[in-house]
Amino acid sequence: MGLKILGISAYYHDSAAALLHDGEIVFAVQEERLSRKKHDSAFPENAVRACLKHGIGGKPLSMGDLDAVVFYDKPLVKFERLMETYYAFAPRGLEQFVSSIPVWVREKLFLKQTLRRALRRFGGNPKELLFSEHHLSHAASAFYPSPFGESAIVTVDGVGEWATATIGRGDGAKIQTLREQHFPHSIGLLYSAFTYYTGFKVNSGEYKLMGLAPYGDPSSDRVKRYTDIIKTELSELKPDGSLWLNQNYFDYATGLKMAREDAWEKLFGIALRKPESELTQPYCDMALAIQNVTEEAVTLMAREAAKLTGSKNLCLAGGVALNCVANGKLLRSGLFDNIWIQPAAGDAGGALGAALAAHHIFFAQERKTPQGRDSMRGAYLGPEYSQLDTELMSRDYGAVYETLTQDALCEKTAELLASGAVVGWHQGREEWGPRALGNRTILGDPRNPEMQKKLNLKIKYRESFRPFAPSVLAEDAAEYFEKGFPSPYMLLVDFVAPARRKPLPENYHSLPLKEKLYHLRSDIPAVTHLDYSARVQTVHNETNPLYHQLITTFKKLTGYGIIVNTSFNVRGEPIVCTPEDAYKCFMRTEMDYLVVGNCLFDKARQPRWEEKSSWRQEYALD
Repeated sequence: MGLKILGISAYYHDSAAALLHDGEIVFAVQEERLSRKKHDSAFPENAVRACLKHGIGGKPLSMGDLDAVVFYDKPLVKFERLMETYYAFAPRGLEQFVSSIPVWVREKLFLKQTLRRALRRFGGNPKELLFSEHHLSHAASAFYPSPFGESAIVTVDGVGEWATATIGRGDGAKIQTLREQHFPHSIGLLYSAFTYYTGFKVNSGEYKLMGLAPYGDPSSDRVKRYTDIIKTELSELKPDGSLWLNQNYFDYATGLKMAREDAWEKLFGIALRKPESELTQPYCDMALAIQNVTEEAVTLMAREAAKLTGSKNLCLAGGVALNCVANGKLLRSGLFDNIWIQPAAGDAGGALGAALAAHHIFFAQERKTPQGRDSMRGAYLGPEYSQLDTELMSRDYGAVYETLTQDALCEKTAELLASGAVVGWHQGREEWGPRALGNRTILGDPRNPEMQKKLNLKIKYRESFRPFAPSVLAEDAAEYFEKGFPSPYMLLVDFVAPARRKPLPENYHSLPLKEKLYHLRSDIPAVTHLDYSARVQTVHNETNPLYHQLITTFKKLTGYGIIVNTSFNVRGEPIVCTPEDAYKCFMRTEMDYLVVGNCLFDKARQPRWEEKSSWRQEYALD
């Protein structure tokens, strides 16, 4: 029959659930996709229900059918860390202590009982209720689905129980932890402090900080000065990648903010940026400085992992492993021959890792020998919807559509993209992790120099500086990018091939941000960032044949085997899940067309939609 295990992450951010059967990943989904609350941290009731409804072999499950439910960290150990931290920093931290301890006593300290009550609502009790360590969950999510029989493992995030980063080794079904970095010293928390100080939201704005970094001037004295401040005043970076943080400048251990604002203002000479205020050059230079330090820290950790394990393979997970710029630099460093990153590297992925850790460690099940490919199924692990679902949704909204064959659908969509249209694309099973990989995606023509501006301002309603990713045929990647390495999960940055670049003006770095943004940098300008970088997704026929066919059709029409891919959502909302979510997003934005399954919706033919104007926002760079 095989073991049936459900993994759960919850109560911090990005709650999720994942179902295993006999060690194989059957289903996984983040709670936010179903609850429609971005970064939902609540008990993942909808995600658990979706896992059980999907079941195994078409047969739904009840909670009593499961051999185990596994939570992704150990709350009692985390509570121990909180209490020891308050004691060590006393009398600092009284305000945080008073605000957080009642929540712990009421909800988290007795989490086992809380979970048992929640799980009983799904029909009985699992045979086992288990708790995995936070960074073991990350390590398991990285190693067990990887294509490697053995590997070095590096996990890096803000903090779990005590650990903030680990170095380990995976071999067969075994995972061994070799080194740990402990709270309050954390490269993830350091990066989040800069996220906070540059005016973005912690635990979600880190992507924005990474996207802002190329607007910094790498040759400027300011970037050099900021980097020196980070490495001498704020922190001490050791040769093995471990980090010491000067707590006189931080408030996360005992306070309610990430940084001590007055101290940072004296140190850097600029005040805390208010959200949505103008982005000036000093904040861009600050973003570049912390990005450079983060890349150095990750590279040093990887070098230490290579030394400790002797492996030529590396697996990565934890929130910092979503920093695709650092990942790309690490791959180009040559420290490892092969690198694999868990697509849901953050806390959501802990649900999957916890289930895998239970299967291989608690239940002592052998690991099947990888056959050169990972076991993530392209990360297409979430809910799927039928033609009937789309037809019922269309009837409810009075939506007008035409039904096409698969070949006709790809041909029509390719023609629309080539004509400058923006198309929403909703197909198959939802992606697992924060990246849209061709099933819940908004598409555009990368050759169009106006496409980035159009997508940011009229579709996504977000800051105009943020770049877009290319989806490129895997077999054509080297035609467009320097290295052309496989990147199926959009977790590696490559650089546009030199032959495709256009020269930059001599005064480029002294130009205003808006002029930098709209300077034509290559023949695929919509996916070329300021430093010629691109967050690449390579599309493989084996894992997503329909998306591969669409891009192939676009290539036949235009000569370019590459399209713009951005997640199917607007600022502040999760990626769409259902056909209804897709249609609402389509109608509330200035998207031109929508494809759901084999149904094509033309905006011009749809009934009047009154909510559209409420989604528009203005930004300082626009």
